[in-house]
Amino acid sequence: MIEMKKIIKYAGSVSVGTAVSRIFGYIRDMLVAYMFGAGMYADAFYAAFRIPNLIRRMLGEGSFSAAFIPVFSEYLHIKTKSETQKLINVVFTSLFCVLFVITILGMFFSPLLVKIIAYGFTSDPEKLQLTIDLTRLMFPFLLFICLAAMLLALLNTLSSFFIPAIAPANLSFAEIIYILALAPLLSPQNQIKGLAISVIFGGLGHFIMQYPTLKNLGWHLKFDFDFKHPGIKKIVFLMIPSVIGISVDQINTFVDTICASFLGDGSITALYYSGRLMQLPLAIFGLAMATVSLPMMSKSVATKNIDELKDTLNFSIRVSVIALLPATVGLIAIGFPIIQVLFERGKFDTAASLLTNKALFYYVLGLPAFAITKIFANTFFSFQDTKTPVKIAVIVMFFHVILCVALMKPLGVGGLALATSLSAYLNVIMLFYKLKQRIGKIGGLKILISSIKALIASVIMGVIAYQIIQIKFLHTAVALAISIICAIISFIILLKLLKFQEIEQIFSGMKKKKNAKKS
Repeated sequence: MIEMKKIIKYAGSVSVGTAVSRIFGYIRDMLVAYMFGAGMYADAFYAAFRIPNLIRRMLGEGSFSAAFIPVFSEYLHIKTKSETQKLINVVFTSLFCVLFVITILGMFFSPLLVKIIAYGFTSDPEKLQLTIDLTRLMFPFLLFICLAAMLLALLNTLSSFFIPAIAPANLSFAEIIYILALAPLLSPQNQIKGLAISVIFGGLGHFIMQYPTLKNLGWHLKFDFDFKHPGIKKIVFLMIPSVIGISVDQINTFVDTICASFLGDGSITALYYSGRLMQLPLAIFGLAMATVSLPMMSKSVATKNIDELKDTLNFSIRVSVIALLPATVGLIAIGFPIIQVLFERGKFDTAASLLTNKALFYYVLGLPAFAITKIFANTFFSFQDTKTPVKIAVIVMFFHVILCVALMKPLGVGGLALATSLSAYLNVIMLFYKLKQRIGKIGGLKILISSIKALIASVIMGVIAYQIIQIKFLHTAVALAISIICAIISFIILLKLLKFQEIEQIFSGMKKKKNAKKS
């Protein structure tokens, strides 16, 4: 029970920080949509941003965290502080050197990279060249954002979650300030290039914001060129399959981008904005649980407490499903007015909203699967097993590519989103099977009962939200606000009526925390 309270407390910190960060992210997206719409400049920017973002996920919070957190957790709970500090320093130095070289090479090979990930742009020389220029400008972002990801992994393992969760807002701050203060003074082509430069400052801010917290916890970063350190070898060994796994995930994204580049202007942008909307509840609830569960399960493995690991895994999945099923139904019911209120202004018109909503509808069908996949994968990572999730991811990748090709013609961008969602469910099934073989039963019946109750409550909530949004005499934004508030209230009431054990634990923990403060 104590561990459940910790999970709720830590996940709450991640959720609040992530929510603040995402709110500023949507303000940024609204401003970008207003200024550039869903045409050539926006498509070029988002296509270019995908390239350093791919490497960021391979060497940043993706594969790096999966390999580093279990090893750092092992050092933290078994080794001395000086040995642990030594590990931090040599990892920081190694990561910095690798990132510096990759940044230089990436800027040099930008033309080749762009032709690979946005081949459809080759028919438009102006669009292709702009994307190449933007890619070169944004590559230094990679250096700062990956070092920031190392700080995130360190702080999460040290049970500090709020600052790492809110730090990504620096990217939004940099872009918002640029769009409001500098962009109006420039020509359209220079406006989009300036936006690319602001991304670099956002990455730097992300790093700077986290470092004081690390210092306050008694740790620091400094260069140490002991590349033969055993910790480095262990992390690299664990990262290799994880990098392949993240690469597979990004290959899936690039397949989407390549396919979308053949579907006409606005398709890539529609995938981006629909993905951003889908990722809001995923990040606030699902990935918050995944973020907290990895260091906690890594600790359980380091201390050889498998029952504790199973409890953490089961509870994390149940809470994620309870949070994400209503988000799925809600975005299906009122996704279009949400897109209109958030993005439909300036050059982002109704046609762009309809296209974005089409992709959103199919994306959100996979919301629960996206979260559970991450939690299941983290369980393997906690055992320092990065190979199993990768083997499964490779199989799922081929499934995804086949679905994209098969569905893009009849469903357009919606087909690409649906391919992603269906692939996520296949991933969940295969990971579950392998995990059950490794640690035995994980309380599947408990998860199923919670899921059925959450689905019933979500459907009722979705009907209520949809009916309210249909009220014609209200402004869309007002009707949307009322709809969301009523949906949240009705869902909480339904959870209480259906007697969710997880909700009772959360409320119990909150009451005890309040009583402790009073006393």
